[in-house]
Parts: sequence; structure tokens; C-alpha cells
Amino acid sequence: MYYLLPFRFERLKDKEIIVNEVGDYLITDKNTVDRIVSRKISPDEELYKDLITSFFISETVVPPLIDNYATRLRTKKSFMDGYTSLHIFVLTLRCNQNCHYCQASAKEHNALQYDMKKEDLSRAIDLMFKSPSHSVTMEFQGGEPTLTPDLLTYAVQEAETRNKLYKKQITYVLCTNSVSLSDRVINICNEYRILISTSLDGPEFLHNRNRGKTDSYQKVVAGITKARTVLGEDRVSALMTTSEYSLDYPAEIINSYLENGFHSIFLRPLNPYGLAAENDDWDLYFDRFVEFYKRSLEYIIQLNKEGTFFIEEFAALLLRKILTPFPNGFVDLQSPSGIINGVIVYNYDGYVYASDESRMLAEYNDYSFRLGHVSDKYENIFYGRKAQELAQIWITEGIAGCSDCAFQSYCGADPVRNYSTQGDSYGFRPTSSFCKKHKSIISYIISLLTEREDEVLPIFKKWLRRNEG
Repeated sequence: MYYLLPFRFERLKDKEIIVNEVGDYLITDKNTVDRIVSRKISPDEELYKDLITSFFISETVVPPLIDNYATRLRTKKSFMDGYTSLHIFVLTLRCNQNCHYCQASAKEHNALQYDMKKEDLSRAIDLMFKSPSHSVTMEFQGGEPTLTPDLLTYAVQEAETRNKLYKKQITYVLCTNSVSLSDRVINICNEYRILISTSLDGPEFLHNRNRGKTDSYQKVVAGITKARTVLGEDRVSALMTTSEYSLDYPAEIINSYLENGFHSIFLRPLNPYGLAAENDDWDLYFDRFVEFYKRSLEYIIQLNKEGTFFIEEFAALLLRKILTPFPNGFVDLQSPSGIINGVIVYNYDGYVYASDESRMLAEYNDYSFRLGHVSDKYENIFYGRKAQELAQIWITEGIAGCSDCAFQSYCGADPVRNYSTQGDSYGFRPTSSFCKKHKSIISYIISLLTEREDEVLPIFKKWLRRNEG
């Protein structure tokens, strides 16, 4: 006789995967779950021992090592300890590119009315310092934030001055397309140790097509080179967006990152905001993206086998949740959701939003996720009525279709995405592209770990150990 502990399961081909509350998993034969639930697993079976040690079943009502199990669960949720740590400042909506998938509703480069006012920026910085988190990231976005060097300088100098009192650990990040990194901006980054996160969509023909400019690639590469020369190679990272056109060129995109001196890539799909929302068939796009992702990851695994260390960052985030007891800071993979809990956005007009995607909806006159204004009290923004409403639907443990999903421990809740794609913040998992994409990729990674363990596990472990030593 044994007792059942909480776990979830899923059919994978001719096998079953069972996953417990902290993400430990076992791959078993078909119909094993039925045998477990029916109490037909014999103590002399090897499976019985695995189920006991991995907290799927217990020989006592309360398992002997339940405190250890509780500690592991608390560690998985430790990203909540500091509350909001990522603070995004949208300094301007002005931009100097013409990306056909633009998700930020960028404006013409000379439209100065879309710059943030200094008094609003100052109030936003006040709100950031009221966050209980000891470590905060101050991220500057746009539009193109390098078009407002005065605001950038003011923001960092104000933060440095106020931090003499608060003594927080501040990380500065400048999100830029890098096409016009002036000496002044580079010097600001050098003086205050600002990290640069830039955009590179792939080889020249692809990048230029996505950006709507014939010289964008040359300017971006020149900007990356300039930034690395002054700031150092490790201070510049890149992010790509997978347009519909990009889906046919996985190897070419990865090779372009290698050629430009990067050691990793984040294969990021389009999101249904801004101009990208005009996509005609999102179901088809995400089906194709999943296949693109698998082809890309296979190519990256082959590169690593041949001696080229190269990471796919989304896979690394998932592997951290699957193979280690630790959480990650990626908003899409958090429960409770990363909105408000992990990230907040101060828009150029002084309004505060639950996430970057929330403020993108606002540019289309949809203010469903507006939390308030920078002139409001901290408590009214972060703990106000809107935040309380979202709190009811932002945990996978309490959402239909997520609460019983085998991959719940690895995934996250996204009310904003649900609202944008389904017109309902609660969402409906059977028709959710977000759900379909994540389940497909998680299933694929677990299949690699189980069917090709000797081949891929040493590579994946190196990815997870990248910062050691």
C-alpha cells in the first residue's frame, strides 16, 4: 500500500511522462500512470523505488523528507522574493528604422512629442527605488532610445545619485538597434557600465528585408563593432525576431551570429502586437515556427558536437527549469506571471503598464493593462485594483488547462497574451498559440533528453555551467 503524491502526466509517443510539483520527471511505459493510480506498482519493481525517491508516491501519509521537498518548491518560486526587479523605461517611441513586424508602434524619428518628459522620468525612477528588490535592472527601450541621449544621461545620473541612499545593485541595459550609436551614447555606456542589447535578425539579405532598409545590416554590424571596441565583447548581446520570411533560413541565421562573434542566440517568435498583429494566420505561423525551432536546435547541437560552443537561449531557460532546482527570470516562463511580479513598464507618456506587451496594446487605444500614472502612489499601482484582478488569473496552478498539464512546472501564465490573441485574459488553452508553442518545444527538449541523452546532455550541461569559474 502506498499513497499518491501530486503529479501530472502526458503521453509522449508510445511513452508517458510524469512530472511532480518541483519539475522532476520520469519517462515510463504506456499505461504506467493507470498502474500507479490503481496501486498496482509492486515494491520489488525498480520503478517503485524511482517513484518513492522522486516524490511521486509515499509509503507514509506524510513523506519522511517532506521538508526537503518543500524547500525545493520554495527555491523554484524564489524569483518572487524581491518582487519587481526589471523596470523598463520607454524613453521615446521615435525610431530610425522601418521594421515591417514592429511590435512597439514606433513613430518617425523627428516626432519629438513622443519623448518622455523629464518630470515623468524622475517620478518613474522614484517608483523603481520603492521596489523591495535589492537588485534592479533599469532597461531603456523605445522606439530607439539612442535618439534621446539627454534623457538617457539624466536617467542614469539620477539613479546613481539616489542610489547613494538606497544602495541597490543596479544593472543598466540599453535596448538599441545599433544603427546610430554616437560617441556620446557609447561614452555614457562606458562610464556607467551599461549593457547593450541590440537586434540582429540574421544575414544581410534577411536583416535588411525585415528592417525595411537596404543599409541596416551594415550599420548594425558597424555599431556592434564600435560598442565592443569601447565596452568589451561581453557587454554587447543580440536578439533576433523570427519573421515569416526568416522561417526558411535557420542555418543562415545561426551562421550570421557566429560570423559576427556571438556565442548564443535567442530564437524569438513574432508576438501579436503592433504591426505584427496584422499577420493573417497565426496558427500556421506558430506551426512553422516550431519546425523552424527544431531545425535550428538540431543545427546548434551539431555545431557543439563539432567543437563550436554555441547556446540557444530559450532552450537554456527551459533546461534550467527541467534539470536544476532553480528558477529563471524569463517572464514567459513564470508562475505567478512575470507581469508586475517581475517587470513593470513606464511608458513615454508617463503611464505605467503591467508589461512591455501591455503598453504595445495601448498604442492601439486598448488600455486594459494600464496600472496607473507615474504620479500615482506606489501602492495604488503595484497593489491596486487592476493588479488584484490580474492576480486571480496569473498562476498556472489555478488556470484550467494549465493546472493539470504535465509541463506546468516548466511553463508560465500570460494574461496579456491571452487577451491579445483570444480576447480574454483568462484564455483557453486548447486554442492558445502560446500554449501550443511551449508544449511542443518542451516535449521536443524532453524527447532529446530521453532518446539522445548521451549525445545532448553533456552539451546542455555546458550551457547551464557557462558562468561558472
